[in-house]
Amino acid sequence: MRISFLHTIDTSEAVFGLAAMKAGWSSDQIRHTTREDLRQAMAQQSAPNCGAHGRVHEAVRSLMAEADAVIVTCATLGPAIDTMGETSVPIIRADAALAKAASRAGRNLVVLCAVESSVAPNRELFELHAAATGASVTVRLIPNAWALYQEGETAACMAACAQAADEAYAHGFDVVAYAHPWMAESVELMRSECRPIHGVQAALDAVTDAH
Repeated sequence: MRISFLHTIDTSEAVFGLAAMKAGWSSDQIRHTTREDLRQAMAQQSAPNCGAHGRVHEAVRSLMAEADAVIVTCATLGPAIDTMGETSVPIIRADAALAKAASRAGRNLVVLCAVESSVAPNRELFELHAAATGASVTVRLIPNAWALYQEGETAACMAACAQAADEAYAHGFDVVAYAHPWMAESVELMRSECRPIHGVQAALDAVTDAH
């Protein structure tokens, strides 16, 4: 079984690639494509009838030609994926797979975001899936996390993510979801025995379920 990943930041390749190999896929079963230009286009033109959607569709269809499933790792591309219609292989939105898994995992859910512009879309997405399970959804922004990440202060960024997750569990949330796949490595820094759900594992699980 072959998986193609569509990323919009370089670091996602390592995060998803390592997780896929740990889950049993070999390197020759995995293909990565990084298209930062698609994220930028969607950020500027998010309407369904704009050219950005067509560019995303073209990129995904190209990956579909040599894959049994395509995982789209960037939430910004999500609206374009939703306008593709029926496809010949499963197209997995990592953010949607995460929202679905988190909503099924408990009743009191918090979504931790690092980017302010991602707060509203995540609230809408998670509430959509939570409506089917009755889970409550809270969305929180981790202060300075994205600035630290962009500045290359990875250790400090991951420490902030881990602290936010620990605090969420301490305040009574039974499910913590990391909104961004790159946050996944911070789980190793947590004090709590509980672990957040993240889009990396949720997307890989969704591929397995689709087959």
